[in-house]
Amino acid sequence: MNNYERLEGMVAATFTPMDENGDVNLSIIEKYADWIASTPIKGVFVCGTTGEFSSLTIDERKLILEKWVASAGKRFKVIAHVGSNCQRSAMELACHAEKAGADAIASIAPSFFKPGTVDELSDFFAPVCRSASGLPFYYYNMPSITGVNLPVDRFLVEGKKKIPNLVGTKFTHNNLMEMGACIDLEQHKFEVLHGFDEILIAGLSMGAVAGVGSTYNYIPNVYHAIFESMKQNDVETARAWQMKSIRTVEVIIKYGGGVRGGKAIMKLIGIDCGSCRLPIKPFSVEEYDKLKGDLDAINFFDF
Repeated sequence: MNNYERLEGMVAATFTPMDENGDVNLSIIEKYADWIASTPIKGVFVCGTTGEFSSLTIDERKLILEKWVASAGKRFKVIAHVGSNCQRSAMELACHAEKAGADAIASIAPSFFKPGTVDELSDFFAPVCRSASGLPFYYYNMPSITGVNLPVDRFLVEGKKKIPNLVGTKFTHNNLMEMGACIDLEQHKFEVLHGFDEILIAGLSMGAVAGVGSTYNYIPNVYHAIFESMKQNDVETARAWQMKSIRTVEVIIKYGGGVRGGKAIMKLIGIDCGSCRLPIKPFSVEEYDKLKGDLDAINFFDF
């Protein structure tokens, strides 16, 4: 693999900017990238769940990735999510990611026709990863969305036999027992990227050293403080910062979750990513006002 380095710290799962017509608005990404570079964030996870990948065309995903790579300018890492229910599409995206200059690829499991065994999941991913053999690959485990709840520790061990560039998992699940098992494999051979922002402290306590999250986009200082406090074994301080994250997530849930609510918050902090694509309905003016009021109530704009 080319210049492979293990990830540490925050990787922001980026939103896909849209204009008033619902078309991808690439022009926002340069400003977005400058914001990311001004924070302690170490990388971006492009066209994942937060980026509405399943609502984008293959060509759109390619253009978005190219813009992020160019706008990042090596200031932070760019991970390309290439997941698709169509294996051929995932292969095409993986090949493109390597040519476009991405630092790594990741893929969620297919979720319409689902793999029923670890071998089936490995067989699905193997040609995808061969299409970008020079890049590290992370399995994006999110059973709450995909319905694929196969043992990740077994996949890492067995999958590595067929997928030489498999280096770890984006673990978006609250099964901390399984997460710990993944971290402990073969003397910490595999990377485990924590995927639940609101329980980051728990993942770090299990031994994770990196995380991928959507709320990192707009309160990176909160998570940076959690990472730093846990490094110092200052759990009390980390817990206090985690509660700021939890209060923020509680607000977001009121507005339809991390993609819809998070995109609205991006507009409030000055990076207008527009509305989500249907079936996620647009934010109304009244909702923006209510959202700002709810955020003011938790002193969001202070932290």
